[in-house]
Amino acid sequence: MPDVSGNAGAQRLKRFKSMQFTLKEKIAINSKVNDDFEIYLQGIVREWMQVLTMLCIILIPFFLLLDYYTQPPHLHLRFAIYRGATTVLVIIEYLLIRFTHPNRSYPLHGYIISSMISLMIVLMTVDLGGFNSSYYAGLMLVLMAVNILLSWRPIHSVVNGFLVLFIYLGFNIVEDQPFDPRIIVNNLFFLGSTIIITAAISWVRFKLVRSEYLLRAELVGANQNLDNSRAEVLRARDALWGEMQLAKMIQTALLPRKTNIGHYEVAALMVPTDSVGGDYYDIIDAPNGEKWVGIGDVSGHGVESGLIMMMAQTAIQAIVQQKAMLNPSEVLNEANRVIKENIARLGTDRYMTMMLFRLEDNYLVVSGKHMDLMIYRAQEKKVEVIPTTGSWLGIVDDLGDVLENHKVPMSVGDIVLLYTDGITEARNQSDELFGEERLIKLLESYAKLPLRQLGTEIFSKVTEFEKVQSDDMTILLLKNKG
Repeated sequence: MPDVSGNAGAQRLKRFKSMQFTLKEKIAINSKVNDDFEIYLQGIVREWMQVLTMLCIILIPFFLLLDYYTQPPHLHLRFAIYRGATTVLVIIEYLLIRFTHPNRSYPLHGYIISSMISLMIVLMTVDLGGFNSSYYAGLMLVLMAVNILLSWRPIHSVVNGFLVLFIYLGFNIVEDQPFDPRIIVNNLFFLGSTIIITAAISWVRFKLVRSEYLLRAELVGANQNLDNSRAEVLRARDALWGEMQLAKMIQTALLPRKTNIGHYEVAALMVPTDSVGGDYYDIIDAPNGEKWVGIGDVSGHGVESGLIMMMAQTAIQAIVQQKAMLNPSEVLNEANRVIKENIARLGTDRYMTMMLFRLEDNYLVVSGKHMDLMIYRAQEKKVEVIPTTGSWLGIVDDLGDVLENHKVPMSVGDIVLLYTDGITEARNQSDELFGEERLIKLLESYAKLPLRQLGTEIFSKVTEFEKVQSDDMTILLLKNKG
């Protein structure tokens, strides 16, 4: 008999090693994210630390007016010295923060600023009668300003709160002035409540900052690729976009050349107008084995449309190559966020139609709003027209509730015709549209031709009809070859 227990043990060991490797991978990724977040947080704390110190530099001397109107005259000079010395120290802190890079010591600056101002206020309370003085209320302003303005970790708000409390108690206890126990209980009650409230606000704010950062980190890979591509294209535009033909050549070079993907034969033809085109199509054979096809159209023409098209192409490729088991609607939703952000960066009001397919052996999964989907059914020898649903990309942040996935059966010999509006909206000299009906008849008439020749015939008929091309024209054909 075979050694079943030995085989089972080997399999368990293999699974354990695989899990161990995956765990190490996740730990490394989480560690990198945490390190990056720490650097991000230090930058935020530094910015707000500068705001805090500037407020202190303005408000500490300004409160001399309050001292003048509310405190005994013989204390005016002393209080002015307190405030002047504290302001000078805060200015020094501001300069240190202003001319140093963000680092892990920034919470220490927060403690120092808080301690200096608290010490000034506590010395005033000592001069005004110790625990019986109402000037302790200034400490609550310090707690609120420091703990709420600084986006540091919640523990720092708690530590800072107790630091202020100990300074208040320590100096007044050392002075040993008479006090009403009810007053000190009242003061400690309000100071303690302020510590709790500001720590809670700090905790909520920290969670929001971290959540926002983690959401942005999910698309950091795609954004990095996109930024690199955008930077390269912008450099090309700045140097050479007087030569529009060069831009057209670059755009054409990015188009896929595949003629087969999985169980499907592919043929694609694109003819831009004289300017750079905004039509998009792609054929992606992802490393995880998934097969994708997309087609779309950016509103308008020219450089901006061509740039947005390339951004969309980069985003789609990055998403499907880095993540597996996504539906087309999920890919489009992620790409939409990237496209919308970059359209905003360009300062334009473009949008984009797009339809994305995941190819399976005998069916397609499709999502997105574009031109109607045409399928030549080989058995019936008729064209089926399927309207697309959804929304344009680049207009709103989230399309999760709008995009749907549809399963489209594909038998052997069936042909999918994808096209942009430059085909159906081509106009002749009588201002008559080419329209869907002519396109359906062409597909039914030439379906028996080789796929590439079928696309060429359709293009030929459209250009013959239009005479002078006014829009980008793209055709993408898929045939289930079994």
